[in-house]
Parts: sequence; C-alpha cells; structure tokens
Amino acid sequence: MSYNWTVIPRFLDILIEGILYTMQISAISLIMAIPIGILFGLMRVSKNKVVYGLSSIYVEIVRGVPLLVLLLWIYFGVGQVIKLGSYLSGALSLAIFSSAFIAEIVRTGIESVPKGQMEAARSSGMTYTQAMKLVILPQAIRTVLPPMASQFILLIKDSSLVSTISVVELTLTAKNVIATSFRPMEIWTFVALLYFTVTFTLSKIIKYFENKYKFGNM
Repeated sequence: MSYNWTVIPRFLDILIEGILYTMQISAISLIMAIPIGILFGLMRVSKNKVVYGLSSIYVEIVRGVPLLVLLLWIYFGVGQVIKLGSYLSGALSLAIFSSAFIAEIVRTGIESVPKGQMEAARSSGMTYTQAMKLVILPQAIRTVLPPMASQFILLIKDSSLVSTISVVELTLTAKNVIATSFRPMEIWTFVALLYFTVTFTLSKIIKYFENKYKFGNM
C-alpha cells in the first residue's frame, strides 16, 4: 500500500477548523458540567438520606451508561421533544456524562478535608452551610482543580462521539475529507496526531500549574 501525505496540506485548514470546533464543544460542555457536578458532589456528602440517595442514583446511572448510548438517547429522545438540535444535544450529553465524574471529584475533594475542620467550624457557631462555604470548600478546591482540568482532556477525546449525530467536529470533518480524498490512513493518522498534540499540550500545562502552585499541598 502506498501513502500520499500531500493530501494533508490540501485539507489542513479544514482539519484545523475541525479541532477548533472540537475544543469549542468540549469547553461549552465543561462549563455546563461544572455547576451540575458541584451540585451533585455536594449532595453526595449530604447527611440527608433522600438528597444523598438521589445524587447517588444520578451518578451511578450516568457513570454506568456508555456515553454513546446517552448521546443517542438524548438526541433521539429529549432533543426531538424540545428541539435541541444536534449541536446542543451533543453538548448536553457530554455535560451530563462529565458532571457525574465531576461530582465524584468534588465529593473526594470535600472528604479529603479533615473532619475536624467541620467540627471546629460548627463548634464556633457556624451553620453547616456556612462551614461548608467558608471552611471546607476553599480547602477542597485545591484538591479538585487538577482532576477537574484533566476532565477537560477526557472530554476532548469523548467529544469524537458527537459525530454520530452529525455534529461537525474533528472526527466528522475527517470523515468528510476521507469521502473526498479517499485517503483514510493518511487522514486518520493526522487526526490522531491532532488529538494527541492538543491533549498532550493541555496535560503539560495542567502539570505545570499543579507543580507551581502545589495544589492539594498548600
């Protein structure tokens, strides 16, 4: 089999635009996922059994369902009822899926704070909410920031699945280019390189700030 790598420069602008769209939908999904994840993360450490139970059901169901199944369910189910369209359906699916993992990150961060901190805050006259807001969360955030940033990297890779509902990001762009150029090996190799370059660069940036500010050890 012969390869023709000259096909890459011909479609370089289109493929670069595709990775930019991938990062865009990933960023939008993360912005949507963070408040949902934080909410359910707080519910996961609640002493109220109903609140804890509801959050546990949400997290376990979302984490237990493959992203592709969730994506298709939202697109053909919820999306068709309220007319979300493919882009919003894709972003919402990624957000819901990521929020379950963010909830666990938040729960772990909160539980990493020594229990004596909460007891000391409550004994000083603070309510549970005040103690959580003023004492626990400021300490927990140092622990949760690095894995939260890493979740964005996972989101970029997971976003390739939205191509199944015709969201134009890098994977679907690559498929369209292959249909025109008939050079699948060259295009998929370059696409893999683009994904690797973006995720590797982001992981190094995250590692740099993690070491610089020593999150979790401050």
